[in-house]
Amino acid sequence: MHDIIDAIDRWLARGEQVAIATVVRTMGSSPRQVGAKMAVSSGGSMIGSVSGGCIEGAVFEACQEAMATGQARLLHFGVADETAWEVGLACGGTIDVLVEPLR
Repeated sequence: MHDIIDAIDRWLARGEQVAIATVVRTMGSSPRQVGAKMAVSSGGSMIGSVSGGCIEGAVFEACQEAMATGQARLLHFGVADETAWEVGLACGGTIDVLVEPLR
């Protein structure tokens, strides 16, 4: 967690905006647990993980949008077990991620 805070401090010191993504709910199997965080800067930097890599691209884009609009957003990702490997969710399940701009 200290790494994420240090990165956010650096980004803010450079005048960048920041958005935070947090896993707020999981059902079934998921790569990361509730409370896992990822931070994204308006300059395109990223630290942390909300899924071990399988949904980070979509969450990164949602973070960029949150910084641009100032609006928080709840994202829902879920897959049936038989298709989970195709999208990178190794065990199926669902993940809800709250994306919010840091103010």
